[in-house]
Amino acid sequence: MIPSPDSDSAAFERVRIGIVSISDRASSGVYEDKGLPALRDWLGRALRNPIDFVERLIPDDRLQISSTLCELVDTAHCDLVLTTGGTGPAPRDVTPEATLDVADREMPGFGEQMRRISLHFVPTAILSRQTAVIRGKALIINLPGQPKSIAETLEGVRDAQGQSVVPGLFAAVPYCIDLIGGPYLQTDPAVCVAFRPKSAQRPPHAAL
Repeated sequence: MIPSPDSDSAAFERVRIGIVSISDRASSGVYEDKGLPALRDWLGRALRNPIDFVERLIPDDRLQISSTLCELVDTAHCDLVLTTGGTGPAPRDVTPEATLDVADREMPGFGEQMRRISLHFVPTAILSRQTAVIRGKALIINLPGQPKSIAETLEGVRDAQGQSVVPGLFAAVPYCIDLIGGPYLQTDPAVCVAFRPKSAQRPPHAAL
């Protein structure tokens, strides 16, 4: 577990987040996995809620990916699951298919926004096939495989003055989790400004 940097973290609801790095080579020890540390670092900075991480490092195998996602949602009771890796056009890139296999509902807007953000950095963003789905009361999102791309996708695009040009993916995550019955996530505005309509907002430290 990574505690929130906010000394008042006890005032915020605890959240359980599954993080999954999907890579044949990293899972077999050919090289060190960088996806899980990147996800832990970003989420630890972005969220004020105390976080319980449930981590998995697995190969690019469709059945194993789908069974892992089911386990994280159905057994480990994660509120949010983020995957990294396996979303390109190569034959072994099967993360989106495995994610759709376990979906109750697809959330295509997340994939659309990820590609919109990434196109500001690389033209090959159009090759990505990231998606997001809802299973039960959990949101599952496919993220890129590179740590730098993970942060860019979650935070969005900023200009030279630090102002948001394209909202990051995570800006919509807390309200989505509200709508499907999960805990109330509160972000650090210095990292990510979450958007909620006024009717859905709670006063600071009123999460419990």
